[in-house]
Amino acid sequence: MNTGTVKTVHPQGGYGYIAAQDGKEYYFHRGGVKRPLDFENLFGGERVSFEIEANADGPRAVQVSRA
Repeated sequence: MNTGTVKTVHPQGGYGYIAAQDGKEYYFHRGGVKRPLDFENLFGGERVSFEIEANADGPRAVQVSRA
């Protein structure tokens, strides 16, 4: 499990970015947010944990939950 901080959230597009502790930035989609965390209530600066999944566009964060 990886940890990081939500950098930005784009509610209208349904995606955001996480600044991870490994120094990389990961894209996440609203569908990658794990309940009970709600994408609509997710804001920049929140600490989260997540898994990294390979994707055609590059690695992305999935199973995003509060750390």
